[in-house]
Amino acid sequence: MITSGDDYPIHQTPEPVQQVFTSDRNFYDRFFFNGYFREGEPYFAAAMGIYPNVGIIDCAFSVIAGGVQHCVRASRVLGDDRLDTRVGPISIEIVKPMRTMRIRVDKDPIKADLIFEARANAIEEPRFTRRTGPRITMDLTRFTQHGGYSGSLSVGGKKYDARPSRVWGSRDRSWGVRGIGPADPAGVPGNPLAQFYWLWSPTNFEDLCTHFDVNDYADGSRWHEFGAITRAEPGAELDLATAVDFNVNYAPNTRHAKSAEIILRTPKAGESRIELKQLYNFYMQGIGYFHPKWGHAMYVGPDESTYESFKTADVDERDLIHQHIQAVCKAKLGTREGMGILEMAIFGPHDKSGFKDFLDMHP
Repeated sequence: MITSGDDYPIHQTPEPVQQVFTSDRNFYDRFFFNGYFREGEPYFAAAMGIYPNVGIIDCAFSVIAGGVQHCVRASRVLGDDRLDTRVGPISIEIVKPMRTMRIRVDKDPIKADLIFEARANAIEEPRFTRRTGPRITMDLTRFTQHGGYSGSLSVGGKKYDARPSRVWGSRDRSWGVRGIGPADPAGVPGNPLAQFYWLWSPTNFEDLCTHFDVNDYADGSRWHEFGAITRAEPGAELDLATAVDFNVNYAPNTRHAKSAEIILRTPKAGESRIELKQLYNFYMQGIGYFHPKWGHAMYVGPDESTYESFKTADVDERDLIHQHIQAVCKAKLGTREGMGILEMAIFGPHDKSGFKDFLDMHP
């Protein structure tokens, strides 16, 4: 079907833009944003996913303020126009590609009108490809971009004014194939979460932006790794890491960090050691990850939205649904002080961390 997207010179196949390159039901196209007020709170994140081969678009916006995580979730039938990035009370607008984005939310008790402005160029990460048995279960591209926010955010009637010097964060775009919705019943049953170790950490400083991620096998060898440093200046050249490493100090009886060290070795900066100190955890189920009902690409109705909240102090961090987190962190790089996140999703054994089973906890 021809749609408005076909007016743009962006075709990659002989098909109209509406038709993606593969019929795999797990194809997705996602926006992600996070933002942190530099005084510590609030912290917010948004995720919007488009799933052309199952006909769903969903979005969630979640905020931590005053020890409570507030979550707005929405989902609708995708329809014919993939350029319509509105899902119920949430919308994402591309104001200027690779520079300016706008997020709006209007569902009590959350109201937001936030403009993301890039602090640096988008950073393309190496392609993620992984098999589970004979099947490719991950094959995707992602870029990450550091930025600051202006506008306003209201939670329960309390208003927070944002400006780029006060509210930093990052966004990413990813697209390709990875598991979405209910498990695919075709073929021999498998468990793609039998072992998965993921760290991802974009960090902002006054004059620099750093980025890091790794995917480890159980023995510590890696199937994906990346690191980079750039000046906080759109157009600045990337200093790409030739080697990356990390040390995580786990909180007792969890798989989550109370502190961590990220080590980047780059041609220009040499060895950079980024110290991260956890302030609190943001639980990614608030924006759909592992949520039993509002998970990504789950059909909940033709056009539905909901709100819920929970106290973060009441979270049992041993539960499967709470393993995927973003630890909101203060950061240090030499004499520089900044802020960032350490995203963690850890399942199964990992020798360096001392994990031996699917969900045993650090002592």
